[in-house]
Amino acid sequence: MVTRRPLIAGNWKMNFDHLRAVAFVQKIAWTLNDAKFPLTEVEVAVFPPFTDIRSVQTLIESDSLSFSFGAQDVSPFDSGAYTGDISGEFLKRLNCRYVIIGHSERRQGHHETDEQVTAKTKAALKHGLVPVICVGETSDDLEEFGASAVPVTQLRAVLSELSAESEFVVAYEPVWAIGSGQAATPAQAQHVCAALRTVIAEEISTESAEASRILYGGSVKSGNIASFMREKDVDGALVGGASLDAEEFAKIVQFPRHVIA
Repeated sequence: MVTRRPLIAGNWKMNFDHLRAVAFVQKIAWTLNDAKFPLTEVEVAVFPPFTDIRSVQTLIESDSLSFSFGAQDVSPFDSGAYTGDISGEFLKRLNCRYVIIGHSERRQGHHETDEQVTAKTKAALKHGLVPVICVGETSDDLEEFGASAVPVTQLRAVLSELSAESEFVVAYEPVWAIGSGQAATPAQAQHVCAALRTVIAEEISTESAEASRILYGGSVKSGNIASFMREKDVDGALVGGASLDAEEFAKIVQFPRHVIA
């Protein structure tokens, strides 16, 4: 049995300039240090806006903070006349470990298709980045197709194009729960995450399914994270709004203190 290290990922979206980003990461580090919480139990990752990444990198590396960091998107192209795009090569040179791909806000607001999400995932892997592949259903999808049909279809479309050696994280984010204050129940999250793990086994391998982490995202907060983490197929959280409050995010990171087996 593979032991999957939980991942708590903070997606800052379009918040914080580079100065505020530095202060914020420092506050998270101080808060966890004051709480004497060892980061050997949980991996913490932050996903700042592109303009903040260099500052966050410098702080984490110079202060030897036990945090990972990544970007919120990546171009499917390596270079060229693609105004506004950011190449995976650029992100790797900044020592990013992760990149979020196919977030619901990209799929809806920027009309990203499964094909585009697949291309971006392959670009990330090409440059040694770990893609955090986001999948999820809207309230209309939920009513028409059920809880897992759309996320399963979205993930299968991407994984069918990947090699057996690919390292990735999957984030299940029910669109109807994001920013609503109403999270999915732990049982709902487990049902979908289990179905997604089955897809990984079918499209990649059983070994990949056992090793790959699947996150839940959607109105995650310190008051509900422990209940999600009790589920066997939920390996962490992609945190949105609550990741913008250093004390609240630090409480979410410390979920092992509140999980009863």
